Formats: sequence, C-alpha cells, structure tokens
Amino acid sequence: MSGTVALDDLVSWIRAFRDTVQQHKDELTQLDSAIGDADHGSNMARGLDAVVARLDPLPASPTDLFKTVGMTLVSSVGGASGPLYGTLFLRMGPALSEGEVDATTLGAALRAGVEGVVARGKAELGDKTMIDALSPAVDAWDTAAAAGATPADAARAAAEAAARGRDATEPLVARKGRASYLGERSAGHLDPGATSATMLLEALRDTLAAAE
Repeated sequence: MSGTVALDDLVSWIRAFRDTVQQHKDELTQLDSAIGDADHGSNMARGLDAVVARLDPLPASPTDLFKTVGMTLVSSVGGASGPLYGTLFLRMGPALSEGEVDATTLGAALRAGVEGVVARGKAELGDKTMIDALSPAVDAWDTAAAAGATPADAARAAAEAAARGRDATEPLVARKGRASYLGERSAGHLDPGATSATMLLEALRDTLAAAE
C-alpha cells in the first residue's frame, strides 16, 4: 500500500465495521446488559446497516462519506451511541481535504472526531466510556505518523492502543452515562462503548492491511 488512503478504502472500512458489529452484536448487548440498557449491540447493528444502505451510489469524497455516515448514525441509532458515533464521523469529514488522504491527515481527522465526542459526551479518560479506547488510539496514531508510518502501520498501532484502553475499563467505576448509576457495581465489566470503538479501529487496521 502507498502512503495514501483511497476513498474506496474508507468505504471498505465502514463496511468492515458494520460486519464486525453484526458478528459481535450479542456480545456488545451482553456487555451493555451488565451496566447499561442492553441495547448497544442491536442499536449499533441497526444504525450501521442503515449507513451501508446509503453508500450506494458511493459518496463523491471522504468528506461526503463521513457526513453521510455521521448523519445516518445520529438519525438511526438509539441511546447515546447515535449522537456520539455520529459526532465522531461528522467531525472527521471537514478535517479531510478533497486531496489525498495520508497518515497525517487521517490521524488529524480521527483526532477531530474524538475531540467532538469528548465535547459532546463530556467524558474524560478513565470515565469508563468509548474515550478510554479512542483517546489512546489517536495518540498512538499520531506518534506512529510522526515517525513516518504508513496509514496501515499507524492503524495497527492505534488498534493495539484501543484494545489496551478497552481492557483497562474493566476494573473502572463508571463516571458517565447510565453505567454511572450503578456506582461500584459497574466495576468488573468491560465498557461496551470502548469495546465497539476498539472494533472500529480494528476494522480500519484490517482494511488498510488488506490494501497493502
């Protein structure tokens, strides 16, 4: 793979994320049943099905792609996940120029998306949310890109960091969202949002690796 990411690769990423969530929707719902509304898997699967249905014909640019993804998720995913994932993609779009997408620009787009999620959800690292996976992921991406990594290599680093962040949520007491109502009882469970966010980064890793 060259140092750039094509529009087709980004579309393949979204499709791969949909497929992964579909495969693991029962696992996500089970995680959410312990500390949430027991609907994260089903909500995300439904929303991503709606997203994929709107990718034909293909959007004209990465900016248009992420606008379509974000708006569809906001309108079709229930609970907090729709606004948060929708914001992630809606903020990514404007951060991408109409030119080539390389490791640095895609990393900047991911960071813009994560900053949007932080602003929308008011969550910080350690609150037992999707930010616990996303924040270390974008840090790892930026470190890799600054060292000259290809997009595929940066995605590998980001996915590994996201997985570590996800796993670190298990002992945490939730401080945001419905899980926070449980207090100490929220400890001992992986956060479902951090788990699906890790799937997002792993789907990107796998997609870019396949394009190499």
